[in-house]
Amino acid sequence: MKTLTRLFGIVLLLFALIQPAQAITLDEAKDQGLIGEQQDGYLGLVVSDADAEVRALMQDVNAQRRQRYQQIAQQNGITLEQVEDLAYQEAVEATEAGHYVQLPNGRWVRKD
Repeated sequence: MKTLTRLFGIVLLLFALIQPAQAITLDEAKDQGLIGEQQDGYLGLVVSDADAEVRALMQDVNAQRRQRYQQIAQQNGITLEQVEDLAYQEAVEATEAGHYVQLPNGRWVRKD
């Protein structure tokens, strides 16, 4: 019985130590300067060595944005590119100070 209790304790300890990594949020990724608002209306990597979790987050958000942009374009009889351009302008205005935006020349800058 002691062996079983001890083994159970070890298993519980292992589960406590092996916690899944908490997923990074969009705000956290922006706060850390990992991603920013690209000039095409989508998120982009500010740093090229971002990990897979950040890349997956960016791809997920961009897929959702693209779907929404397509809906807006269709509802308003305009092109996807026009919606993307407008989205970038709005994103720049909404970007918090300290977060990154991409300039037309492709350079990333922190918004003041």
